[in-house]
Amino acid sequence: MEQAQSAVEKRPVFMPRVNSDNLVKTDMVRFERHVGFASRQKKKSINDMHQVIRKKYGFNHVLELSSKSGNKLSFLLSPLSLKLTNENGGEQYSVENAFQSSMVFEDGGPYIDLLSAPPRQAKKDERLITSGELISYDYFGIEWSVEPLTAFYDWLYINALKQNPQLHEEVMQYQAFTDMEFNPKKSIHCAAYALAMFVALNKRELLDNVEDPAVFFNLYQDFKVSNTEGLLEEGWI
Repeated sequence: MEQAQSAVEKRPVFMPRVNSDNLVKTDMVRFERHVGFASRQKKKSINDMHQVIRKKYGFNHVLELSSKSGNKLSFLLSPLSLKLTNENGGEQYSVENAFQSSMVFEDGGPYIDLLSAPPRQAKKDERLITSGELISYDYFGIEWSVEPLTAFYDWLYINALKQNPQLHEEVMQYQAFTDMEFNPKKSIHCAAYALAMFVALNKRELLDNVEDPAVFFNLYQDFKVSNTEGLLEEGWI
């Protein structure tokens, strides 16, 4: 009989905060990762991670956002699925398409043709790798700085979710969010983090006018930021 393999892994958990100077509290969780690419192995890893979170924080409701969660809500909340309506023309785009198509690099971009590409294909477009350093974002003429690092992505995701009120009641039941597929060494932009931020803003009744980039940007001045920036390796996007 083949012996099951496992290894110690660390992944972030993102927790909405209501009575603190953080909107989101990020913590790294150590758990047993079941080695292998099979869905059942990843589900075992997710279950082990969530058991650690429940025991450490006393949470009853933790949502895994990756496709391996097996939860229909996770699919609906995925940046590949969640749609954002452009107020100028009324077109709808996934958060992933909106984000990837807005990147401006030293040697090119924004590549607005990525708005209409399949979301997974848009994410892997080689121009996002070969166009030099990322210097800003341009979303239908709305310009964003690269810093604060997650601000533009969070703005897209939170506004998309705000535009889908049918999801709000169920989302607000959760106390923490994870994404097993998110590697904090390779990326800083994470839908699970943005989702936790949405819950915190909703509970604090601060969702009014978040469509305004200036109003949203001020949140990063008014609250301390707790994300995975310190874990990033050189060469991330």
